Order: sequence, then structure tokens, then C-alpha cells
Amino acid sequence: MIVILKPNSGDKEIEQVISSLKHYDLNFNISKGSHTTIIGLVGDTAKVDSEKLETNPVVEKIMIVSEPFKKANRKFHPEPTVIDINGRKIGGKEIAVIAGPCSVETKEQIISVAKAVKKSGAMFLRGGAFKPRTSPYSFQGLEAEGLELLKLAQEETGLPIVTEIMSPRHLEIFEQNVDVIQIGARNMQNFDLLKEVGRTKKPILLKRGLSSTIEEWLMAAEYIMAGGNNNVILCERGIRTFETYTRNTLDISAIPAVKRLSHLPVIVDPSHATGLSRMVEPLAKAAIAAGADGIIIEVHNNPEAALCDGPQSITPAQFDGLMKKLGKYAELEGRTL
Repeated sequence: MIVILKPNSGDKEIEQVISSLKHYDLNFNISKGSHTTIIGLVGDTAKVDSEKLETNPVVEKIMIVSEPFKKANRKFHPEPTVIDINGRKIGGKEIAVIAGPCSVETKEQIISVAKAVKKSGAMFLRGGAFKPRTSPYSFQGLEAEGLELLKLAQEETGLPIVTEIMSPRHLEIFEQNVDVIQIGARNMQNFDLLKEVGRTKKPILLKRGLSSTIEEWLMAAEYIMAGGNNNVILCERGIRTFETYTRNTLDISAIPAVKRLSHLPVIVDPSHATGLSRMVEPLAKAAIAAGADGIIIEVHNNPEAALCDGPQSITPAQFDGLMKKLGKYAELEGRTL
């Protein structure tokens, strides 16, 4: 349920409405716009007398929300959410670019890639330290050592770190060393992990599950936000379909769909979407045209020798050329890169 207050209502009016509802054991999500204030009621609203509430002199109208996700719902928060990460923003006019290797392999590798992508205009450094792999015999990442190498690359470049967490037991070390905590596609419905990251204030990059619907994806975000962490960034990275030509099928339509349903920023991963480096450029362009707030791209200094996902990685030189092209696409959409 959403309570829309009359124009120019202030803190006194907000407190009056909340006080009249406190006995219902609800949570209140307050969203203040330039002229209108919205109070979202989260919890069991079935007992709330909406007709009586609407007679309150400061209430403009009541809306019933049918979708199961509340805090992530655009009706609760009409203005798009912009997440500030060390002065760099995701969700605003500027399109955020996150770049780096699939896996951190050596000190020399991660530092050289970090310097290259920063020079080309990347705002964030990605790199896997803990790697979820389909085969138990594949390279699983350098784990804690990988985080240390990412920190060294950050010291050299100043780029905020984006990397994936695999287990709740690693949360403390991630809070200390990572700027954006990524929840991978395989963990999108790891509800214990979602609850744990919901208790931190670190921004969370939530990738869509392999076969998840948009509603399931948004409900995963709701788990994080219900824990108190509203800094959620959604990432479309391709879903599993009957098509086998590409690794996954990028759901471009999910971008405008989610932006209609939710206020959370949406970014796109064209690297995992197809598993083919030659498709990264056209899909990155398409993502910007569809309204994505950012792109996350795998960049490796020697893709043929990469320990993980080499076929979908582009070189620093290719990334530099791509950034120049993407800047023009951003301009067409009235945005910057």
C-alpha cells in the first residue's frame, strides 16, 4: 500500500500519518520528491482501513500495490535511485563502465589491466577473486590473495573494486576490501547470502539468475533491501534459453521492463551474455540504446592465455576503441560516458 501526501507536505505531516499507523506493525518507506511525498507501507496491510486513512486531511490518495516486491518498486520510489560509490555514480546521467579480467591471476596482470581500462575511461575495476565454476576442476580463483592484488591495483589507479562474494562467511573481509559486492547469477536466490549482504551498507551488484524471471530477480533485490541495504544495482547478464549459438541470451527487453517496474539502476554484462568477444561491442551499444545505466566488460591483457573466460574477454586496445564508440551512443541518448 502507498500513501501519497498532499503537495508540499512536510515532516510534521509525515509523522502524523506514520503515528496513526504504528499499531499495525508495519515498516515505512518514505520517498520525498520535489513536490510530493510518498509513504510506502511494507508488511501485512490487509488490516489497514484505507478508506479511513484517505479521510486524513494530509493524504492525497491511497494506492494498492499488487506486485510482491515493495521496496524495489518504482511506485514506492518514483525517482530513479542513484548510487554514489566514492564519488562515482551509478544510475544518473553518466553511464558507468566497469572493466577488468574475469579472474585475478597475477599482480602484473591485474595492475596492467587496471591502468589500461582507467586510461580508456572505466570508472570501476572488476576482477574475480572467488570464482564459481561449473567444473570443480576449473580454476577457482586466488581467493583472499586475489583481494589483496585487487587492492594493489586500486592503490595504483584509484578505481573502486567490484568483485563477487560466494559465501556469507567472507562478508567481513569483503566489507574491509571491496567497494561493490557482486552477487553472481548462481547465487541470485541464495537467500541466506542475500540476507547477510542486506545487513551491510556496501553497494550490491545483483546479477540476474540463469533462468530467473524479472519478478524473481526483483524479489532477490527485495531480500537485500528488506535487510536495510537499499544500495542495489541490477545486472542483466543473459539468461538460459534453447539457443546454443551463444553462451546465454541477452534479454535487452529486461532493461526498459525493469526501469518501468523499479527505481533501481540497471547495468548490462555483454561479456557473459554471449561468451563471445566479438559480440561485446554490438551488445554494449544496444544496452546503452535500451537505457542501461552501465556496462560491465571483461578485459584481459592476453585473452588466449586467460585462466577463465578468455573467449569472451577483449583486449585493452579493443576496450579503448569500444569506449570511443560508446561515448557517441551515450550522446545520442542525452547521456555521458
